[in-house]
Amino acid sequence: MLETLELETGPRPTAAVIWLHGLGADGYDFEPIVPELDLPAAPAVRFVFPHAPMRPITINGGAVMRGWYDVMSLEGVRREDDAGVRASQTSVDELIARELARGVPAARLILAGFSQGGAIALQTGLRHPERLAGIMALSTYLPLAATLAAEASAANRDVPIFMAHGRDDSLIPIERATISRETLRAAGYKLEWHDYAMEHAVCREEIEDIAAWLRRVLA
Repeated sequence: MLETLELETGPRPTAAVIWLHGLGADGYDFEPIVPELDLPAAPAVRFVFPHAPMRPITINGGAVMRGWYDVMSLEGVRREDDAGVRASQTSVDELIARELARGVPAARLILAGFSQGGAIALQTGLRHPERLAGIMALSTYLPLAATLAAEASAANRDVPIFMAHGRDDSLIPIERATISRETLRAAGYKLEWHDYAMEHAVCREEIEDIAAWLRRVLA
């Protein structure tokens, strides 16, 4: 089981958000955002912030850091490590199972993530066998897109998806995100899209949009 940081907005949470950080960060990265979301006191929500495993990252010269999968470059194109993506999917499924055991039903659980974490949120959520409350994918893209049609879960065909991206993102260009957006829409997924005048980051306007979306899907 991945190590996690947890923050609850009130006693006896009946909903949960598993929020995955980006490459080189850790579970503390998005903890400060929770109070800024200004969610209602009830129902209480448990935010779970896992720490990704330490691993060497090829495009960073093999430096060891927290990452959900390795990233390589093949003829100038960034490529995700398929085995690493699937291993992280399994780890997140274990966190979902723990929330179910703690009394939070799948229909009250959101998978969220930024950058690499957002890729794993999409990878896991779209394939999870039980209907989730939603998937939030920030500054990211759809990994292993070629396998989605064969592996997608029927239970999450209509899961609400929130995607957001910076128009000036130089790390994951917005064009890569829009290709993922259109791939998902073409497959019939419900998708709420936002873009902002920012780089590979999170901005105040985005936090407000996230908060509004969370209130809707957890109502």
